[in-house]
Amino acid sequence: MSLREAVGSRFDPIRMQYARTQSWAALERIRERMRPGLDEKEARAQALQVLGELGMERLWHPVIIRIGANTLKTYRERSDPTVRLGEDDIYFIDLGLVFDGHEGDVGDTFATGASTERRACAQAARTLFGEVAQAWGNEGLGGRALYDFAADRAQAMGWRFNHAIKGHRLGDYPHAVHKGGDLGTLDGTPSAGLWVLEIQIAHPTEPFGAFYEDLLTGPAAA
Repeated sequence: MSLREAVGSRFDPIRMQYARTQSWAALERIRERMRPGLDEKEARAQALQVLGELGMERLWHPVIIRIGANTLKTYRERSDPTVRLGEDDIYFIDLGLVFDGHEGDVGDTFATGASTERRACAQAARTLFGEVAQAWGNEGLGGRALYDFAADRAQAMGWRFNHAIKGHRLGDYPHAVHKGGDLGTLDGTPSAGLWVLEIQIAHPTEPFGAFYEDLLTGPAAA
């Protein structure tokens, strides 16, 4: 295993999958509480209440909920705090949680109301993620190649691809001590159960986008 895929002495692939499963369960519970009229601060407060109920040990990155035009922003960019969730709107949830000493990181996008363009954008992020993950599993593409593939496919699908999003490592907490870096700078094939594939796209002309992320799981081709 390369230094970029180093893990701690307590690392357990089964616990990694448990953290992933619990993280997706948390995201779904948070989604169920999202209602038009909420701003991002109020949505995060609701989310933290849900996470406490589910027995999360800690956050390894802050809860991120982006609404409307803020869905165009990356992790490090500041949201416009005046934005509230509308009746025909879009939002995404990004969670970085720790369960049983292992990290989960999941994200998905949802639309309210009947906006077909926003629903299509949310679904496109999921579809693109699936295609890129399949290319990893079937062809054993390296990290750089995966993001080149993602950008090409996003363009072919009619969406703008956010090249600033490059994926990253996970592991037993804290993975950051191993300095794994971004998936998008990895030349070799990423190992299963260690790397998060992040996808962020935007509408070609309108001010909204979508985000989806999950752990790459299952065997990649040699």
